Amino acid sequence: MVRRIALGCAALLAVAAVAQQVMIAVGRGGWLPGWQPWPYLLAAVPLWLLAGRPLPARTWAPPRWLLRVPPWVLLCGVLALTAVVWAALQDYEPYLGHEEAVYANKARFWLDGTPDAGWGIYRPPGLPALGWIALHVHPSAGMLRLVALLLTLLTLTVTYLVAARWTTPRQAVVVMLLLLSGLGFLRRMPEFLNDIAATGLLLIVVFLLTRVQERDGDDRAARIALLTLPGVILAAFYLRYGVTGNLLAIVLAALLVYGPRVWLAHARTLAVALSLLLAGLLPHFVYAVQLTGRPLGLILSATEQANRIFVGDGLLYYLLIFPYRLAGDLGAVVMTAGLAGAVAAARAVRRRGGTARDRRPAFLAATALLTFVVLGLATDGEPRFVYLPVILLTVLGVRTLAERAGRHRPALLGALAGLALVTVPATAQAVAHGAMPGPTRQAASTVPVARALAADGRPCLLVTGYEPEMGWYSGCDAVTYRQYRAMNPPPPATTVHLVTFARGRLQPDAAGLTALTRGHRTDVRSFPATGPLGTATVTTLLPGPRPPSPGEPAP
Repeated sequence: MVRRIALGCAALLAVAAVAQQVMIAVGRGGWLPGWQPWPYLLAAVPLWLLAGRPLPARTWAPPRWLLRVPPWVLLCGVLALTAVVWAALQDYEPYLGHEEAVYANKARFWLDGTPDAGWGIYRPPGLPALGWIALHVHPSAGMLRLVALLLTLLTLTVTYLVAARWTTPRQAVVVMLLLLSGLGFLRRMPEFLNDIAATGLLLIVVFLLTRVQERDGDDRAARIALLTLPGVILAAFYLRYGVTGNLLAIVLAALLVYGPRVWLAHARTLAVALSLLLAGLLPHFVYAVQLTGRPLGLILSATEQANRIFVGDGLLYYLLIFPYRLAGDLGAVVMTAGLAGAVAAARAVRRRGGTARDRRPAFLAATALLTFVVLGLATDGEPRFVYLPVILLTVLGVRTLAERAGRHRPALLGALAGLALVTVPATAQAVAHGAMPGPTRQAASTVPVARALAADGRPCLLVTGYEPEMGWYSGCDAVTYRQYRAMNPPPPATTVHLVTFARGRLQPDAAGLTALTRGHRTDVRSFPATGPLGTATVTTLLPGPRPPSPGEPAP
């Protein structure tokens, strides 16, 4: 009786999960808070397990014409779908956000010398370098966003190629769809950021390490893989310094699963690879010593930027959102299956031994879990920091479910792919109507003010709590109020604008603003409220001393 009730509830929740995704996909998700779907499918799985995991007696298979479609055609279809979703989301967040503007300002600085507002020494140069190339083609924010699309397509292609080697080409297509359907991934896909591209490079690192271990120590392919690693690691590092934590997790997982002795079989090639890696990092270390006095100063500086309340709050955040907020309802189920399959594989290897290939699931799962731990302790938590674990657990999940399905494998893969195809537009709707309106409304307040203060050929400086984005849209340099108080006085020819909003952040009160303008002639202008930040007040410091007020002694 209990099993029948559990099976009925599981079926009801599964139907509800599909129905709500369809409703959101067609634009009827406003009845949900933030357009966020409820995790009905994640709740249905335990009930289905409680019911004894009944399988249908009849075997269903996808249409034969679909089975005859080459996997590369399916790959191209997913990439085309990605481009369509990217283009559709651009209309919902047309302005560069805070992080995007930082890298965009640096790229434009290298192009024409426009101030790199918001740039910090802890930022890596890789993404601005790509942006510099893009701005040569067309100096616009849209061209920078196009770079983001190309990087996303490359990462998805890498995901397909790696997953196809670890599973099958058709399972790899399912992995791509599941990744694209996840809220954490799709939210950042339209933006000019470095996280998705760095994830693709990290996935190549993991693949090369498995290839090294699954070949003999004197095998030519193993040597090539090991000697390729430094180039891939360096590309990932200079694209995003934050991959240091991911690389540490990968190394720890490799030592834990394969054992240090196994690596000694590649000792000579490994020594050469490490030498190449250190040679590639030498310019970074020299630059870091010049700026901070320490070879690791820039990396540590990047870690210090984390908005942590306490050490480990990032790990707590990942525990709270795992796995639903990382990959969505369907992706969460598959990730959980991957984790369970990896645990079972690790137990089997421990009991009966096995080859390096048998240890691969344990290595991938260990890498995923250690990444959460290392990054959760080193920085604050954000879904875009942990795309690599999401991909690894998704690959393991698809493989585990396909193996457990037996003769129902085609039906299962078809169901996963079909539901993922529905979930992709549903997630896009959730991003467009739930996640993007907030930043876009804020830009409605900041962008008109920035454009009104646009540089007219003379140096200008904006002091504001929204320095990178206002710097991009004005062409002026921009700093925070804290930075302005600590900096030397700007050159006399620089026009300084102190910008405050009625409901702005990181800005002084009236008394603090008066203290900043003491001794200066000022021009005060107000801009009507056009967004959630309210009325903007711009206090421009004019050249020359302020004349004394009536009754005030002359200086």
